[in-house]
Amino acid sequence: MRNKICLFVLLAATLLAGCARFNPQPLAPDKTAADFHGRSLAGAGLKAFVETNLYCQLDPWPLPVWDFTNLVLAAFYYHPDLDVARAKWAAAEAGRVTAGARPNPTLNVTPGYNTTTPTPSPWIPLGTLDIPIETAGKRGYRIAQATQLSEAARLNIASVAWQVRSRVRRSLVDLYVARETATLLREQQAIQAENLRLLELQYQAGAISAFELAQARIAADSARLALRDAERQSAEARVQLAQAVGIPTSALDGVELSFAGLSRLPGDVGGAEARRQALLRRADILSSLAECAASQSALQLEIARQYPDVHLGPGYQYDQGDNKWSLGLTVTLPVLNQNQGPIAEAQAKRAEAAASFNALQARVVGEIDGAVASYRAALEKQSDADGLLANLQQQEKRARAMFDTGEISKSELAGLRLQLGASALARLEAVTKSQQALGQLEDALQSPLGLSATVWQTWPRVSEGSKANKHL
Repeated sequence: MRNKICLFVLLAATLLAGCARFNPQPLAPDKTAADFHGRSLAGAGLKAFVETNLYCQLDPWPLPVWDFTNLVLAAFYYHPDLDVARAKWAAAEAGRVTAGARPNPTLNVTPGYNTTTPTPSPWIPLGTLDIPIETAGKRGYRIAQATQLSEAARLNIASVAWQVRSRVRRSLVDLYVARETATLLREQQAIQAENLRLLELQYQAGAISAFELAQARIAADSARLALRDAERQSAEARVQLAQAVGIPTSALDGVELSFAGLSRLPGDVGGAEARRQALLRRADILSSLAECAASQSALQLEIARQYPDVHLGPGYQYDQGDNKWSLGLTVTLPVLNQNQGPIAEAQAKRAEAAASFNALQARVVGEIDGAVASYRAALEKQSDADGLLANLQQQEKRARAMFDTGEISKSELAGLRLQLGASALARLEAVTKSQQALGQLEDALQSPLGLSATVWQTWPRVSEGSKANKHL
């Protein structure tokens, strides 16, 4: 008897030794804030991450110029939204372990003592085991549901990554437009100031009226205010770019940004091909499909739960010197409840998942159609703006020649240059609309335009691991 007790104690100690232990990880707001403000575009971890995803060695480091591609990789490294998405995927992966776990047996020990018969032994201990056996493939359905939910969470990382890329692109375009606008307005302001000086001389000579001079002063003041507004927009766009990357604004101090490629636009895209690619490859479409598959497995699991599990109950009793063995069998009788309620709920959730998928598909098709139409209209408007600007540039060239020969005055030349500047601003606005329409189209497709089909199928790639080793 003593040997059996020792064996039981040893078995219990062995099982407890394999249990997980709690490791506290409290959050310190001051430390997390300090970590955020310590982020920069020169960190060694960021360098390893960018090199891993570009498949090349970066020399020199830090990069002398940061273009759109590198800023997107920095955002993938730093942005907290991706950390949240990865954490949700990790939780879903842990759910697969939970789904695959088998139910543990239960040990029930009931000590007994006979006070009326002390011989041969008054002790009559009873020990029984409850060994649950799942039936109807319930464990397989649980694993399938958890696997599909994990896949949906993994695909959600790609969706979040695209949203991060989209915000970086939009912020970079806004900063580019604000800086270009400020440059054009500075030229406008200089011309306005010179034109105002000439008109003041003409007014003093009596060649123009006070009203004409006042109009010129109003135009000069308006140009100065527009310049201040453009400078404000540039500062705000710089802050927004830092937020999109996931770094403090101070991390952009001294960093040279490249806007290469923002002035180039791909040609027209076919709506049917774009729609087909998006409906096949958009991460949120694939994630919704995985959720639909998970709802199917959930329904299969609830249907399987109609069939009761079996509980085997082997037992042993030492009855005053006699060894007694027993074998019990426990089955829940599905008489009053055949699990119809959970089955109906699972059916409704499956229908809900299917309806959500259909609604998502319809919304994606509408987004693509609207984005394609906007992009085509923006391209036509930019083409018209390019033509008007080219025409005014030719006129300005001829006007300079006429000014050199004395055919027109300096004030008249300044007026034409102001028209040219206004046309350049109008063209910049058209370029902005085109870039915004291109961004909307890429967002609708969730794929960069102008790339091969293989890139459409593999971008972005997401895998687990530390930040220095993750691939996107």
